Amino acid sequence: MTLLLQAGGDLFTNGFFMIAMLAVLVFTMIIPQRRRSKQQKTFMEGLAKGQRVVTASGMLGIIDKLEDQIVTLNVGNKTYIQVTKNAISKELTDAIYPPKTEG
Repeated sequence: MTLLLQAGGDLFTNGFFMIAMLAVLVFTMIIPQRRRSKQQKTFMEGLAKGQRVVTASGMLGIIDKLEDQIVTLNVGNKTYIQVTKNAISKELTDAIYPPKTEG
């Protein structure tokens, strides 16, 4: 009978440990990813003409024209490229001077 009680206690301990690990996974990976995704969506909605941006491939430019899903960037002396809106990664100041993290 003592073996059954010990086995039951171990099962409870193992179950609690698995739930705790799942909670740690959620709080360390999933929630911050959702926060970054929400910030990126807000950034994409706030794009405006004249804003200095960086594309996902690392090209620097100034937004010249915004269409539905196409952004025209001025990348040099009257040199323009068209990229999709999703290719815009971040604002230039954030790319060169990342915001300081608290801690």
